[in-house]
Amino acid sequence: MAGLLLPALALAQPAPQPANDIDVVVTAPMPGSSAERDKVATNTRVLRSDDVQRTGPASALRALDERVGGIQLNQTVANPFEPNLIFRGYEASPLSGNPQGLAIYLNGSRFNQPFGDTTQWDLIPDIAIDRIDLANSPAFGLNALGGAITVKLKDGFSYHGGQLELSGGSFGRVQTSGQYGVQSGNTAVYIAGSGLNENGWRQNSPSQLRQIYGDIGWRGDKSELHFNVLGANNILVGSGTTPVDLLAVKRNATFTGPNEIRNKYLRLSLLGTHEVTDRVTVQASAYYSNSAQRDNNGNASAAQACGDDPALLCNGNDTPLTARDRTRIPGFQTPSGVYSQLDQTAIDSNGYGASLQATHRSELFGRANRALVGVSYDGGSTLFSARSSVGGLTADRNFIGPGTVISLADGSITPVRLAATNGYYGVYASDALDVTDALTVTLSGRVNAAQIDLADQTGTALNGRHSYFRFNPAVGITYRITQAVSFYGGYAESNRTPTPSELSCASPSSPCSLANFFVSDPALKQVVAHTFEAGLRGKFTVGDSARVTWNAGVFRTDSRDDILFTSSAELGRGYFQNVGATRRQGLEAGVNVRQGSLLAFVDYAYTDATFRTAFTAGSQNNPLADANGQIQVRPGDQIPGIAAHRLKFGAQYDVTPSWTIGTTGILSSGQVLQGDASNLNPKTGDYFVLNANTSYRVTDNVELFGLVQNLTNTKYATYGGFSPVALAPITQAPGTTNTRSLSPGAPVAGYGGVRVSF
Repeated sequence: MAGLLLPALALAQPAPQPANDIDVVVTAPMPGSSAERDKVATNTRVLRSDDVQRTGPASALRALDERVGGIQLNQTVANPFEPNLIFRGYEASPLSGNPQGLAIYLNGSRFNQPFGDTTQWDLIPDIAIDRIDLANSPAFGLNALGGAITVKLKDGFSYHGGQLELSGGSFGRVQTSGQYGVQSGNTAVYIAGSGLNENGWRQNSPSQLRQIYGDIGWRGDKSELHFNVLGANNILVGSGTTPVDLLAVKRNATFTGPNEIRNKYLRLSLLGTHEVTDRVTVQASAYYSNSAQRDNNGNASAAQACGDDPALLCNGNDTPLTARDRTRIPGFQTPSGVYSQLDQTAIDSNGYGASLQATHRSELFGRANRALVGVSYDGGSTLFSARSSVGGLTADRNFIGPGTVISLADGSITPVRLAATNGYYGVYASDALDVTDALTVTLSGRVNAAQIDLADQTGTALNGRHSYFRFNPAVGITYRITQAVSFYGGYAESNRTPTPSELSCASPSSPCSLANFFVSDPALKQVVAHTFEAGLRGKFTVGDSARVTWNAGVFRTDSRDDILFTSSAELGRGYFQNVGATRRQGLEAGVNVRQGSLLAFVDYAYTDATFRTAFTAGSQNNPLADANGQIQVRPGDQIPGIAAHRLKFGAQYDVTPSWTIGTTGILSSGQVLQGDASNLNPKTGDYFVLNANTSYRVTDNVELFGLVQNLTNTKYATYGGFSPVALAPITQAPGTTNTRSLSPGAPVAGYGGVRVSF
């Protein structure tokens, strides 16, 4: 497959501008930091609102997956609305158990959630998105190891009129969304909302989304002020990975259940800009968020009759299972003859923060100079609680009662209640000088400081205070070789501190569950990344109408003290650990062509993600682990969950002024299974997915659209791991012993709808 993909070009820029236009990209979190793309010393990507709904119902995740070669969506939870988004080998995930390596901003403020730096994409109504920028700069602060994604939502100044969208299709999906923006003099109002119900294509995997966003804006001669509100109330059921033997019998099967996440979210933010002089502009923002997440996760259990007394339950055949009052838990009848465990967590967080930024455009030594300086604070307070209960297992491997809460004397499985507070402080500055008409040099840096405090609400075992500090410098140059070709190159450092959830789960002797049960643990080191990148990019016109944009570049990011979640000898439990050095390096290249009625692109990314330090990791269900359930990771072993090759292509063609047809495709190599950092087992496998779309404008205000995904009904997997098949009988595939487990991609699906504009 590598031989097929390596010659390809990728990373096309969507919606290219004419060759004499100036592309503007974001270089810092807040508005006012934009710069000409040809003067930014890093590869950049931009998606606009048209791209979000170009191939069907509005969807930012679909647009990112289809258009940006370096983006990969892993269905770790196996719910389409909360994937793990991977870029340059680093994750933005909804799961606290995944190390977070991307900084996410919404309307200029930090969107990574306070407790685990997680990212819940399901909270944002896609129809309200104005643009999405991907960039790499230390100005974006913590977590920007692989870069940053900034999302700007619409307002009544940028969007006038209204739109209603109704769509539906496969797997019982019904979706409605709408938006309306109006300006009256110096004030403007924008509101958007979306609702979705879907049964899901896998067993017991429904989703329900309810999202709303509103913005009130005021604009004067030199000032602009916006107040906006974002709210969501969602129920997401994920199916997780399924053993390969069961998938061979029933591809939509779920291994264990339930797997339900409920998200309630409210975010208030204020953003203002003031032009102090013709050269100086100041931006300020403040936000508050409240989130409530509830997770019910049914799993296989090692509970069985005790060897010393078969009438009682033990964890395995050794440790007696005890209830909250420390009395031993008696055995009971179950439909399948075996037991299961329900892990329940509750995360209630308040997030808050403020930023102040100033930009100055002037001349230095007679040359154009752009300076930027900013300060930021992001804080959070979280109350976390969790418990595990033992119950029965149904014939289709779902948890049922009685649900007796487990509390072991050694604390390895016990109810937890933890209060966590975190404060992140940042000071950043950047200066870009046009040394000549063709050469621009940029110097920048950021100071990050973090304070994380943990307070046990039931005792003292979880108490802890952790402080981190880091200065991250960056330098870059751009050089315009010709009017059609420019060079960029740079070096940048970035860091991320361990999250409260990671700091509470870092001891191999006291592991926590995958649902984040915490114990008193040693401190983790912060992760520091060093990134080099260089490339060429350009745009030109062929003939009178064909406009072409292209780029090709390479990057290397070396991380020190990277953090990995590894499993322990205790079933379904694990811990975070620093694993030394890792490296992500690769190639990004692409071309985008627009000529009259045709828009076409091809987009490729190669990511070589490897461990650079040897270490030992636990992987109990890995069939090639040693007798102690451990694997030996060597320098050069590939990091799990990251596809090396991603080739994407697409075309849109206006058959008539009213009728448009299009296609997109994704060709991906396989990835190493989670839990197989030693690379001993087969990968998930290469795959190719082809999609088709069409739209027809009935009138100037009414448009019909249709989308077919996975047109060839390819059977593929986006993620993989291992499952304890011996503990949960699989009646559909008797005698199953293969622990290899995959998250299958959805089969062929069709959706259609109508947009009405007014």
